[in-house]
Amino acid sequence: MSDQDEIAGTAALTICESLLLALNDHKILPEAEVVGILRDAAAAHEVPPDDGKAKMHAEVAKLINSILAGGNSVRRR
Repeated sequence: MSDQDEIAGTAALTICESLLLALNDHKILPEAEVVGILRDAAAAHEVPPDDGKAKMHAEVAKLINSILAGGNSVRRR
């Protein structure tokens, strides 16, 4: 992965996390929906397409699941 790709990926993740927090904070999406979005995203990579990028998909699923476990995108009360 190039530095530019890494920068773009990190920016996209940060923006998405912020959007999920804002949607939850403003009561547009309840916590359960935010958690569901993250679970769906992880699941999409846990059974990846046969595109020769199995390791990348596994790492993406691992990262999303760590976000869920850490509560980064959901301010759990």
